[in-house]
Amino acid sequence: MTWSEMQPLLSQACWDTLYMVGWSTLIAVVGGLPLGILLVLTDRGGLLQNVLANKVIGQIVNVARSMPFIILMVALMNFTRSTTGTTIGREAAIVPLAIGAIPFFARLVETAVREVDGGLVEAVQSMGGNTWTIVRKVLLPESLPSLISSTTTTIVALIGYSAMAGTVGAGGLGDIAIRYGYQRFETQMMWITVAILAVVISLIQFAGDYAARSLHHRGGRSGPAPKLRLLKAKEPAAADVGKVA
Repeated sequence: MTWSEMQPLLSQACWDTLYMVGWSTLIAVVGGLPLGILLVLTDRGGLLQNVLANKVIGQIVNVARSMPFIILMVALMNFTRSTTGTTIGREAAIVPLAIGAIPFFARLVETAVREVDGGLVEAVQSMGGNTWTIVRKVLLPESLPSLISSTTTTIVALIGYSAMAGTVGAGGLGDIAIRYGYQRFETQMMWITVAILAVVISLIQFAGDYAARSLHHRGGRSGPAPKLRLLKAKEPAAADVGKVA
């Protein structure tokens, strides 16, 4: 197969892969972010402590994460058909990709949020901040660098999942590698596909690492900015106490 024959196939496959991974990542972040935060809030000592709810949510996440993706695709075929009208193509692949990524991302969010300094949470509580204020003003900003790294990890995992989805006609680079590289013995096409996947993953990882480092340097987790703002907020109160005395 010549390059002029491979180029349109590879171009369409790259677009299909980016389309599937992009939408799946968006759905995974929208669904996994609140789920991961909820796992932290409902845990023992959390702001919304509810041990039963925490165990139920955690068990559901664990079961979903433990299921191999190829089995998940087959198990969700009826749901995928009812949602998209088909089980073949990139739109159909988004359903199992997103559902498989949500619990994966939720656990990463849980780990990132748990590492936030508890002193900041207590300081906001002492100033009358409610749960939503703590989540919005402390937990999310302080864990943002790790959340970006978690998103990067999820994207890389989804690229691998999308390659597996190509085995059942989902399209993308995985489909090209199976149909041409494996079934038609086009070894050159196989290695070009592998090279493209390696380059794409490297670029995404580099961009994610750069964004996370930049946020750390600008005052993300463990940075001085949030603590200084809290101290400044307490200064007027301290001054008022001195006047009264």
